[in-house]
Amino acid sequence: MQRLPVITAFGGFNPAGRSSFHRGYKRMVLDRLGAAERTDVLSDLAALMGLRTGDAASGPLSAELEQQVLQGTLVRELESRYYDYRHCHFHQPAELRSEGGFTFEMSARQLPSPLPEGWSVEPLDNGRVRVRTAELSVMLDSYREISVASAGQLPTGFEPGEQYNSRFHPRGLQLAILGASDAIQSLGIDWDLVTAKAGPDKISVYASSAMSQLDPNGNGGLLQSRLRGGRVSSKQLALGLTSMPADFVNAYVLGSVGTTGAVAGACATYLYNLRAAVEDIRCGRARVAVVGAAEAPLVPEVVDGYTTMGALANLEGLRKIFGDEIDFRRASRPFGDNCGFTLGEGSQWAVLMDDELALELGAPIHGAVANVFVNADGPKKSISAPGPGNYLTVARAMSEVRAILGEESLRQRSFVQAHGSSTPQNRVTESAIFDRLAGAFGIQNWPVCAVKAFVGHTVAAASGDQLISSLGIFDRGILPGITTIDRVADDVYHQHLDLSLTHVERDPASLDVAFLNSKGFGGNNATASVFAPHIAQKMLAKRHGDRALTEYRKRNEAVAERAAAYDARASRGDLDAIYRFGEGLIDEEGIAVDGHSLKLPGVPGEVVLPVENPFADMV
Repeated sequence: MQRLPVITAFGGFNPAGRSSFHRGYKRMVLDRLGAAERTDVLSDLAALMGLRTGDAASGPLSAELEQQVLQGTLVRELESRYYDYRHCHFHQPAELRSEGGFTFEMSARQLPSPLPEGWSVEPLDNGRVRVRTAELSVMLDSYREISVASAGQLPTGFEPGEQYNSRFHPRGLQLAILGASDAIQSLGIDWDLVTAKAGPDKISVYASSAMSQLDPNGNGGLLQSRLRGGRVSSKQLALGLTSMPADFVNAYVLGSVGTTGAVAGACATYLYNLRAAVEDIRCGRARVAVVGAAEAPLVPEVVDGYTTMGALANLEGLRKIFGDEIDFRRASRPFGDNCGFTLGEGSQWAVLMDDELALELGAPIHGAVANVFVNADGPKKSISAPGPGNYLTVARAMSEVRAILGEESLRQRSFVQAHGSSTPQNRVTESAIFDRLAGAFGIQNWPVCAVKAFVGHTVAAASGDQLISSLGIFDRGILPGITTIDRVADDVYHQHLDLSLTHVERDPASLDVAFLNSKGFGGNNATASVFAPHIAQKMLAKRHGDRALTEYRKRNEAVAERAAAYDARASRGDLDAIYRFGEGLIDEEGIAVDGHSLKLPGVPGEVVLPVENPFADMV
């Protein structure tokens, strides 16, 4: 009997805002919400953006403030807080020559060593020197336009580093701290109780970035320091690692001594980490698994790299679609006439528990993850080109869901979250996979959603965006349409697909399962199957009995109240991010060991040492 990985909490931040309590999802489907719910969503965003604070952070917004919130969220023209794409700084190399030579003064401390060939140096007063040379190699300060002007940016005015003592932390790690903190607080259960019930060694954390931390506080500053004439700091290399989102959450949010890992798989990174967590819970290796990803790729060097590959929607391509008046808010255009993807930044986290522990703690049940399938592409001509591996992942996920829930759930009560990167190649290849497999499994009008239309491509966190959106769909029944396009492109396969350009409302009880699909550079393909909460509870009732579910619901009442209290505080702008730097350090000399168990001072619960021989049939 395998344990069911139940989704008990989720949180994070992306261009739609805060993810917990379905708030980011509701921003995407805002025009289908009732007046009161719409006001609540906009009020929450206004507080997050610093536009309203304290007691004034709730209630209806003025028309001007509402427009400010709407324009400051989702995909939009790149804001200058990142860099000025019209005049982005760079160094222009130049070789200067003069028949009469060059003479200039400088500080003796600034003299290069060894001296360039042909330099004549004369000492002067006050620690200065006079230099004479016939030739001079220089780097001239200059500016040039970066041809990519749209991005999925965090809400205007929201700076993650201002929410806690984030000195010297790269932006991606700031996002990791805030995203994990949001998820943990939305659980509504004290984490020490979770640790005590599960056991400190039965908690896993799997999280990563795909591209490492590339701003000046991470690997970006590390690699630029010599060329900029600066020094490498003691933090840049360590904080730049792709494993740091998991490491930071273990150390500063959870204080966890359990299993940890950071799986990187390009754009499929989130699902790769989710797969590790699901396997841990299904086999009993862990009872709790925290899964996440964080990416902050909005730096000029990353944009230059993707632009050179021809992967991003640039100004020239968008002008061919829109004319001279570019609508940057519609730059990300999955399955429509498009010209490349739009980078975004974000961090998404989920807390999984095994079914028994979730019931025992009265934890929220937002759904369950049945499985995550991963396949490579085999032989490739180009590392960035798609391949056959995604056929395998999608087909395997569909077939297993059919085996678990039956034909009707697969054919009539499922939907798919497309990778939907918004490139001309993706719209053809991914739609062909969905369309062919839908036909093979007898599906007509399979609903296809594409969250990147709203938040852009957050790279490592991209499938986290899909997961959070799917949980919102299970809760509200509104399938987000691909609202950034006017029509489906002519080369898209959709005989068996429903690629709606408007939001579609369904009864939440009519949706059983979501398929999350991801296609990453290098042949990294992954597809996850996620069950709706009513399916998860039905499965729990069958395994544990109706009485256990009744008792669970009683325990959940207090948990739900504590979770709601956090949501209310966060909606007033008080995120109260968990950041425990240097707190609760474990005294290694105080570890109690008796040969059968370990007890760590200050850590709830004990670690029971393995006593069974796993190879008894061989020894």
